[in-house]
Amino acid sequence: MDNLAHTLTGLAIAEAGLRRKTALGATTLAIAANLPDVDAFIYFVGDGIDALAFRRGWTHGILAMLVLPVLLAAIMHLASRLRRPGTDAPPVSWRWLLILAAVGVWSHPLLDVLNTYGVRLLMPFSNRWFYGDTLFIIDLWLWLALFVGILLSRRRSLRLTPHPARPAQAAIAMVGVYVVCMAISSRVGRAIVERQADGPRADGVMVSPIPVTPFRRTVVRDLGDRYETGELALGRATRYRRTGDTPTGDDSDLAAAAARTPDGAAFLSWSRFPRFAVEPGGDGRLVRISDMRYADVRGRGWASVVVRIPSDVGLADR
Repeated sequence: MDNLAHTLTGLAIAEAGLRRKTALGATTLAIAANLPDVDAFIYFVGDGIDALAFRRGWTHGILAMLVLPVLLAAIMHLASRLRRPGTDAPPVSWRWLLILAAVGVWSHPLLDVLNTYGVRLLMPFSNRWFYGDTLFIIDLWLWLALFVGILLSRRRSLRLTPHPARPAQAAIAMVGVYVVCMAISSRVGRAIVERQADGPRADGVMVSPIPVTPFRRTVVRDLGDRYETGELALGRATRYRRTGDTPTGDDSDLAAAAARTPDGAAFLSWSRFPRFAVEPGGDGRLVRISDMRYADVRGRGWASVVVRIPSDVGLADR
C-alpha cells in the first residue's frame, strides 16, 4: 500500500489506545508502520529495474520483522534519554516501545500483501512473492475510514470526552470488515471468471481491484501462450467480459536471450505476468519485457524494460 495508508494505520492503532502505554508511543507506531519501506533508498543508488528487483524483499521479510522492531525501539529509547532533564514528559517504557514497534512494523507487510504488487514475506529465505489481489494499492475508502477515526479520537482526547479510543477502534474494525469482504469478493470473482470464460482453464488468474469502485475488477488470465484480459462486474448482474488477448511472446530465442540479460533477469524476478515483444528500430535486437498487471496494451509504462540482445548472441528464429 502507499505510505499514507501505512501512516494512517500506525496512527489509528495509536489512537485506539496504545499511544497511552508509553511516551513516544504514537511517534513509534507512525515510524514503525513505514519502516520496512526503508528499502526505497535503492532509488538513490540504482534505477527503476534495481528497485523492482530489490523492493518489498529484505526489509519486508520474516527476518526484518524480527530485527526492525528491536532496532527502532532502541533508537526511540535512546531519543527519550536525550530529552532535557527536569521536563514533565511522561516516562518511557522499553517493553512497550518494543511492543509498539513490533505492531507497527508487522502491520506494513500485512497491508502490502493485500494488493497486486505483492511482497516477499519469506525473505531472505525464499524469493517467493505473495499476492492478495484484495485492495488497490491506493484505497480511498481505507484512507477515509482511518482518517475519520483518528480525527474523532483526537477530538475526544482533547475535550476529555470519555472513551476517546472508541472511534479509532471502530475505524480499525470497519477496515478489517472491508478487507475481508474485498478478499472474499476477489476469491469468488476468480471462480466466476473461470466459470464464465471460454476456452481452456488458466494457469493463473488475477482479479484486480480498481480505484474507488469495489464492485468492479480487471482480470488477467494466463493461458500459456497468451494472456486474456477482461473486466468483471460484481453485484446483481455479475458478469465477466473478455476485452482482449495478448501473446506472451516467451517462446522465442529473442525472449530467452532477453531473459538472460541483467536487466531482463532483474525484471523477471519481480514480474508476475511477463510479456515479450520486439521493439522497432533495433535491428531485431531490442526486446521490451512488460508485465500485464500494469503496462498498457503496447507493453509500455513503468512496468516494463527494454533490453538489447548482445551482438555475440545468435538468434536462430529472427
